[in-house]
Amino acid sequence: MFNRVLSLLFLVLFSPLFLVTALFIFFEDGFPVFFKQKRVGKDYTFFEIYKFRSMRKNTPNVATHLLDNPSQYILKIGGIIRKLSLDELPNLINVIKGDMVFVGPRPALYNQDDLMALRVKAGVEKLKPGITGWAQINGRDEISLEAKVALEKEYLERKSFGFDLKIGVLTFAKVLNTHGVKH
Repeated sequence: MFNRVLSLLFLVLFSPLFLVTALFIFFEDGFPVFFKQKRVGKDYTFFEIYKFRSMRKNTPNVATHLLDNPSQYILKIGGIIRKLSLDELPNLINVIKGDMVFVGPRPALYNQDDLMALRVKAGVEKLKPGITGWAQINGRDEISLEAKVALEKEYLERKSFGFDLKIGVLTFAKVLNTHGVKH
């Protein structure tokens, strides 16, 4: 319940930023401004994640690192909103719906079988996915899947309100300097 109430509060607080981001996307590439994608949730269930669309409408539905030339698909505003993690703001809707929490492993794409196999082996699939997480602030796009899952397992073992708070504070610091963002 705490995650849902806090998410609603943030949604209201960030509504001007939400609106401005949506307008920039609309003026560059039209509707829709949101991107919905099937992701893996707690206990290997599936849900649709909401994000601001940072890529063109005709972009293949795969992880960015799997695209031959990702830069050809990224909107001009998309690069900015990705660096500032503004594309993740609509994740607040997923928290309100109960699909996600603030801190946990980032939800895998529905077709990231390699990542999910490692998560199941480590027991990490038991966690509800988060907007941010221990692996996010310790490498984000720069670390291997094995390193990511090791950090997620460490989070599972250390999970507490204090640790979540620490991760939240470190997330804001990382977002402000755009550390660890490749695309």
